[in-house]
Amino acid sequence: MNDPFPLSTWERRFERIVEIVPFLTLAAALVISLASPERPEGGILRTLALAALALAWILGAHTLLPAAVRRRRSFVTVHFAGVLATAALLTFHDPIFIIYCISGFFLAGHFAPSKWTFAAVAATSFVLYGSSLDWTQATIQLVSFHLAIIAVQTVAIGGGQIAGIRIEERQRKYRKAVSDLQTALEENADLHAQLLTQAHQAGILDERQRMAREIHDTLAQGLTGIITQLRAAQRVEDSDTHVELALDLARESLTEARRSVAALQPHQLEDAHLPEAMATLARNWTQTTGVDLHVEVTGDRVPLSPAIEVTLFRVAQEALANVAKHAGATRAGLTLSYTGAVVLLDIRDDGTGIHNPSGKGFGLSSMRQRLRGVGGTLEIESTPGEGTAVSATVPALQGNPR
Repeated sequence: MNDPFPLSTWERRFERIVEIVPFLTLAAALVISLASPERPEGGILRTLALAALALAWILGAHTLLPAAVRRRRSFVTVHFAGVLATAALLTFHDPIFIIYCISGFFLAGHFAPSKWTFAAVAATSFVLYGSSLDWTQATIQLVSFHLAIIAVQTVAIGGGQIAGIRIEERQRKYRKAVSDLQTALEENADLHAQLLTQAHQAGILDERQRMAREIHDTLAQGLTGIITQLRAAQRVEDSDTHVELALDLARESLTEARRSVAALQPHQLEDAHLPEAMATLARNWTQTTGVDLHVEVTGDRVPLSPAIEVTLFRVAQEALANVAKHAGATRAGLTLSYTGAVVLLDIRDDGTGIHNPSGKGFGLSSMRQRLRGVGGTLEIESTPGEGTAVSATVPALQGNPR
């Protein structure tokens, strides 16, 4: 799997430098040693032999091994110990190979970040200064001075390597956090676009349903009443009363249609609260259908929010329209009950009843949708031949008094 946060160019270059430092320092020290007019004890052959041993160790114990093996802590430790041992042999042979010993500081970075980094730096410092010190003439002050240098060097180099590793880790975490944030922002942008599309589609659907309910509750019922009055006018000689009622229904239906398009409340609720509007509705319904409708209001009347009043008014309209069209009733009753937390609307008739109270007709579905929109419920009880009772329950959310 590819690393989502690869090393920077500088980091890759530094890693390559660390890999070749032992070769560079060994080659540099060997060239200087061979070019020096002062030959160390053992001469060129011994120098070449020790250098060959060091080169063989670098190649055999590290470079020629697979990368997966080279990363193991045990092999890192063995490789470092071998480099430091060959560096010590070369430095005791010729002090110029201190240059090769310096590679131990670079290799100590393979132990970072851990306490072994400090141990590796300290070991390299001991070899570096210990091999260059003339122990036959060493004094306590000189040894103490070298130990102090080793301590400072260990803290400085080891701490610097660990700090570099920590900074690199924080940078990787930062880059990952930025990448995750960018991904999250892109996902949120896509989600936001989807939500806007869904909200738009839901708004269109809600508006279609609203217009369908309003047309059904106003135009359809008004046209039904007009047709009823005109048919009645055809059957009698004195048809003026029925024609006048049909004209009134036409005007009222036109007004309601315009108000529905503008998403306004029914005109009966413009200057009156729900009980008065129900009384007006009952009076007009009785005059149109000829069916006696008894209206009763119980409980302490309180002004309800417009949404609640419009919902109950439309449910009453739909229920009474169903009574007029399907029930064949001679009497009906409408009760509006204020019970504190909820308001109840009950409409009863003595008609033929409903064979399927849980039906999916548009009228019943429209009532359920309206009530569900304001947190209300609808219950229908009916027995064929014994009438129907429609009960709507809504929360008593209060509005401003008119």
